[in-house]
Order: sequence, then structure tokens, then C-alpha cells
Amino acid sequence: MIVEKVYYIYLLASKRNGTIYTGVTNNLLKRIDEHKKNIYSGFTAKYNVKKLVYFEIFNDVRAAINREKNIKAWCRQWKIDLIEKENPTWRDLYYEIVRSS
Repeated sequence: MIVEKVYYIYLLASKRNGTIYTGVTNNLLKRIDEHKKNIYSGFTAKYNVKKLVYFEIFNDVRAAINREKNIKAWCRQWKIDLIEKENPTWRDLYYEIVRSS
């Protein structure tokens, strides 16, 4: 049996049009839960960035890391545009994923 690993890039926000954080992980629910619980001190804990507002799925870790780096290099408005294209109300997608899993 071949099991493919899945990777995610994700954007968190403190609120609509608030502080935005971009990350990459291989376990989206666990990682977002860690952000929500401030398991690690750092940027997201300091600025209360806990709402999952956007994510993408990849089968190749290199592609996920490259996408994360590209998005991190974007200007703020491009990140806002990306979020609002898929999630115009900036709802917290974490709870939708938890309910559907």
C-alpha cells in the first residue's frame, strides 16, 4: 500500500484585514490547534493570529515550501486578495474542517 504524504500552506489572520501569517505543515488540524492554543511563543501568539482563513493542499513538500516562500514575499494586498477570492468573509475555516472530518 502506498500512502502519499499531504502538505498544506495556510494563512492565518488575527481578524478581517488584520495581521496575516503564512505557514506550511503536513498536519493542518494539529498545527492550527497549536496556533489556537499558543503552544509555541512567537509571531502568532504575540499578535493573536489564530483564524485559518486560507489553505492549499500539495502532494510534494518542495512545491508546498516554494508556494509558502512565494506568498511570504508577496505584498500585503496580494495576500488579502488571495484570501478574499476564496473566503470573502474571512471565516475561520478550521471549524469547518473539524466538523467535516
